[in-house]
Amino acid sequence: MTFSSKLIEKAVEAFATLPGIGRKTALRLVLHLLKQDQLVTEQFTSALSLMRAKIRDCSVCHNLSDDVQCQICSDARRDQSLICVVENVRDLMAIEDTGQYRGLYHVLGGVISPIEGIGPADLQIDSLLQRVQQGGTKEIIMAISPTIEGETTVYYISKKLHPLGPQLSTIARGVAFGGDLEYADEVTLGRSIVARTPYASK
Repeated sequence: MTFSSKLIEKAVEAFATLPGIGRKTALRLVLHLLKQDQLVTEQFTSALSLMRAKIRDCSVCHNLSDDVQCQICSDARRDQSLICVVENVRDLMAIEDTGQYRGLYHVLGGVISPIEGIGPADLQIDSLLQRVQQGGTKEIIMAISPTIEGETTVYYISKKLHPLGPQLSTIARGVAFGGDLEYADEVTLGRSIVARTPYASK
């Protein structure tokens, strides 16, 4: 791809670093921005810069947040006795989109994967245990993608949670084994949350 402008080339290269964006799509985006008023482009770049500078992890659940606590954790209307454990923020958003869940969340930041060198200490498991130890948690829903790594993670956490007393459940298997939660349709995912089943570790 030949460019008549080094500035356009740099902008295309920047967009092309985003997931799912090839150089042709990146060029279309750049040319689109060039057709807009300068104010539109400035607002676009300002929003990205502000997001990158101000976004932080929620101090409670590790969701992305504008403040020390995210809007979900600080919402008194949510069921404080229910914690849904998810692998990442995308899964949290997918469950929220179903409108079927009104409890709290805990974002692990991944799953246990020895092949990739990810162990329990690399995830937000200790902070989950600390939340449960503080009391008030009646049920933990393990909404982890049903993969080998996901099942290993659920098993490990269940062993850690067992002495602490909360009921442990997993989402119903309307979500196919080996699939990712973020790609499940809202109806299937919503029903999986509602029809969760008790988790029994062997």
